[in-house]
Amino acid sequence: MILAGDVGGTKAHLALFDFTSGRLHMLREHKFASRDFTSVEDVVQAFIAQDSKGDTHGITAACFGAPGPVIDQRMEPTNLPWKLDARVISRTCDIPHVLLLNDLEANGYGIPELEPKDLITLYQGDPSAVGNAGLISAGTGLGEALLVWNGKRHIPVASEGGHTDFAARTPDEIALLQHLIKKLNGRVSYERVISGLGLINIYEFFRDVKKMDEPQWLKDRMAKEDPNFVIGTCGEDGSSELCAETLNLFAGVYGAEAGNIALKVLARGGVYLGGGMSPKLLKTLQNGTFRKAFLDKGRLSPLLETITVRVILDQSCALLGAAAYAESRAAEFSGMSERAASRNQ
Repeated sequence: MILAGDVGGTKAHLALFDFTSGRLHMLREHKFASRDFTSVEDVVQAFIAQDSKGDTHGITAACFGAPGPVIDQRMEPTNLPWKLDARVISRTCDIPHVLLLNDLEANGYGIPELEPKDLITLYQGDPSAVGNAGLISAGTGLGEALLVWNGKRHIPVASEGGHTDFAARTPDEIALLQHLIKKLNGRVSYERVISGLGLINIYEFFRDVKKMDEPQWLKDRMAKEDPNFVIGTCGEDGSSELCAETLNLFAGVYGAEAGNIALKVLARGGVYLGGGMSPKLLKTLQNGTFRKAFLDKGRLSPLLETITVRVILDQSCALLGAAAYAESRAAEFSGMSERAASRNQ
């Protein structure tokens, strides 16, 4: 029995898995509002209490993915005022083995667990290419990971690439960078542009700096509804030029940074777009702006044309990855995991 968690600034998604017939099987799951809790231990105990037995009987290992660097199995997630410590979670929740992963690392472990229907090919490169891959996920924040090919499978390597310096390329991006330097009183990272918060930053730039019209109906919706939902909906259906321009610039920066990752890891195995934003903005990502920026790498552009870009549709990918990682590490706890045993049969 494996307990897995995908912990973020907005929600904490927990699920219980077992492993039979060579596959992970989700037994039950629940999403909790992170703001309603003060620690991951409280979330785990609330999840366990939902079971009729109300205990951890049968749970041998747990793994939690969360945004931020994991050092010595401790971390302080970005966008969430919690401190995670695997030892404390293990002791408090009475779970023998607890592991922590960066959330993008967990996503990387989850990709092999996905079905074909859980992925959509945004742009097809060389279908015969094999090698390293890249993962970039825009959501509440911006996560990035490397997927290193070892000859048999991809090994996820966590990074904090979303916090690297935003490199503006076009006149509008340069003006946006200058605007954000003033607004933030200093340095601007990619996460300030390619994320939910970044979408609002771009919207405000076009409204306040470029002086694009924000009609009253749009202003009312932005005040009453989720601003990211409004921008995405009104930009993709063409009802707002302001929102459409916002999405277009967002897609360009997203494509450029995805291309940067492809170069840094030599992603012959492809680039994956994860997170909650990509599936919701497919029309924008397919309009050519993302692709143009992705390929705009000078003498290396022909190489980028051979790289396939896929969107992860399944929002449980990180949860699956945390469960898969915990199950594979069970080999160290008990001699051989069920997964390893099934592979050796």
